[in-house]
Amino acid sequence: MSEAISIDIWSDIACPWCYIGKRNLEAGLAATAEDDDAPQVSITFHSFELSPDTPVDFEGDETDFLMGHKGMPRAQVEQMLERVSGIAQAAGLQYRFDLLQHTNTVKAHELLHHAKAQGRQQDMEERLMSAYFTEGRHVGRIDDLADLAEEVGLDRAAAHEALTSGRHLDDVRQDQAQAQAYGIQGVPFFVIDGQYGVSGAQPPEAFANVLRELWAKRAEGSLTA
Repeated sequence: MSEAISIDIWSDIACPWCYIGKRNLEAGLAATAEDDDAPQVSITFHSFELSPDTPVDFEGDETDFLMGHKGMPRAQVEQMLERVSGIAQAAGLQYRFDLLQHTNTVKAHELLHHAKAQGRQQDMEERLMSAYFTEGRHVGRIDDLADLAEEVGLDRAAAHEALTSGRHLDDVRQDQAQAQAYGIQGVPFFVIDGQYGVSGAQPPEAFANVLRELWAKRAEGSLTA
């Protein structure tokens, strides 16, 4: 059997396109699962902070944040959020920007590294994004993050201690340094098999096509080796 294709994903919990991109990748994988020789993949998420200067407790809603962050008028921001919500809905996601609590995401990224060490990173990624974009949960405070960790089956006290100690902050910074080395300036960004870069929330068929092509090349290589 060929070695699994690695998919390294740089993303931020607070990135609406990252959740859409995650869903589109999953849909692409579901499509390839129907193949006679379905590609095998190994997925790892990596930290990227879109707005590292954001306070943990931001005063205002998502529209207020984007008005200040992007310098856009309210009507334009509201139109943009409506458009993103429509694209998210097409991907099977119900964004609730009216409930969303904008916050600093560094601790959420630390929690993802803690979950990775426990073999639960993908579960934690999904839980954090769902909590943030569809449920209006706070994902910046340690107590709230520990609750979410417990919800995916992690030990709450251990997660709380890992976040309080900051032991995974270096892991977050290493991810960010690697992103800089790759020249990644926006997310989501997918590095497939360590050599192919895919930027943005591409449609499911784009992911499926790349994976099928790589898997076929693997098969050809094993036959000629």
